[in-house]
Amino acid sequence: MYRAAASSFRRHLKGHGSKLGSTRSSTSAAVAARTSKGGLFSWLTGERSSSLPSLDIPLGGVVLPDPLPDSVEQSKTKITTLSNGLKIASETSPNPAASIGLYLDCGSIYETPFSSGASHLLERMAFKSTTNRSHFRIVREVEAIGGNIGASASREQMGYTFDALKTYVPQMVELLVDCVRNPAFLDWEVNEELRKVKAELGELSNNPQGLLLEAIHSAGYSGALAYPLLAPEAALNRLDGPSLEEFVAENYTAPRMVLAAAGVEHEELVSIAEPLLSDLPNVPRPDEPKSVYVGGDFRRHGESGGTHVALAFEVPGGWHKEKDAIVLTVLQMLMGGGGSFSAGGPGKGMHSRLYLRVLNEYQQIQSFSAFNSIFNNTGLFGIYASTSPDFAPKAVDIAAKELIAIASPGQVTQVQLDRAKKSTKSAVLMNLESRMIASEDIGRQILTYGERKPLEQFLKAVDEITLNDITKISQKIISSPLTMASYGDVLSVPSYESVNRKFHAK
Repeated sequence: MYRAAASSFRRHLKGHGSKLGSTRSSTSAAVAARTSKGGLFSWLTGERSSSLPSLDIPLGGVVLPDPLPDSVEQSKTKITTLSNGLKIASETSPNPAASIGLYLDCGSIYETPFSSGASHLLERMAFKSTTNRSHFRIVREVEAIGGNIGASASREQMGYTFDALKTYVPQMVELLVDCVRNPAFLDWEVNEELRKVKAELGELSNNPQGLLLEAIHSAGYSGALAYPLLAPEAALNRLDGPSLEEFVAENYTAPRMVLAAAGVEHEELVSIAEPLLSDLPNVPRPDEPKSVYVGGDFRRHGESGGTHVALAFEVPGGWHKEKDAIVLTVLQMLMGGGGSFSAGGPGKGMHSRLYLRVLNEYQQIQSFSAFNSIFNNTGLFGIYASTSPDFAPKAVDIAAKELIAIASPGQVTQVQLDRAKKSTKSAVLMNLESRMIASEDIGRQILTYGERKPLEQFLKAVDEITLNDITKISQKIISSPLTMASYGDVLSVPSYESVNRKFHAK
């Protein structure tokens, strides 16, 4: 339409060119040249306005900024240790927002039979009423600055986080410290959260993978790591405000805490946090409770409409055996897997071994994926499968064959390894672009290692992984006792002994 209109205008102008030329004077032409703005008429006719400067000529009075550098040096993590042993760590960022977290060397492994479930309940009690603020006031203060708060509990560590604009760093730190140091544990709030936790336990059957992950730990370990993160209802009935206060007093001590931040100047963070945290008791850090991997079997019948099975083995050394932990991370990426149906469309992980060799070949399998659960001194690695009951024996057999295959020289190709290494580096680098993940990484690494390992060190370690490293770590893993867990229609699941013989044939 617009192109046709422009052609018609051009023909009209050509036919009347002489009349226009005879009436136009030099003065009027000069005025027109100065006042013409172009606009719709010039756009339609394709004529170039004589008043517009050439794009090749820089505009006068405009100062161009310096070009961005080709590369920017990554911000270094700075660490300050207070006199009571508490560590404050941070890295700067050009982002307008900041993420701050208080991380503790405390989790379900430090629980006793009388405090079982305390870590899970404390996660739910995070940012409830303190001795200085009501829960309502805490919510309103967070909302007033557009912040986000959260808490997480695991077997070895806990974390409380606050994310908001940098302008509000003093308010963020003060509120975060108040909620961690001064919880009120009001009876009605504790009872309300206990009801919610019990409701979660009742709905655990809707999450078979989460249920089996819990079962793998209770069946595979003897000692602290066998303690449930999601305590049974009988244990929760013993918890109340005073028992939570006792657990916090014993475990929330200065040497076991790290205040970590991403996007905050270190000197500013220390000046704000030190007066709030320097009086925490300097109680000597206790030895980590012992855990011994023994292997075992767990089976529970459930009305899930399918069969869910997990096979797992020990990863000796855990995070403290850094090279093996990094090789294991790449191995999990190499194995991959996922669900037979992807809500986000095809393409996610479709080049991984388990996707190509299992999910693409067996329509009876709904989910098939590698998993790991690594702790300070030990860990678990295995395969989780979800299938129809009649296909369960075959699915277990396939899982065993895949684990044995990666431990056999020549079964993994260099192309597969290179792809897994690139995917691992890409995932880590993209995750660390999030200030919340960066803050968490700082806190958890300092709790584990006492420092934050340079990112370049991790990337270099990934690049140095060879096919032989993959074979060796796989052989080491499957040489440990088997841990097996199943849920749903378990009648057709092969016996523990028959599966164990596949890995440890005499």
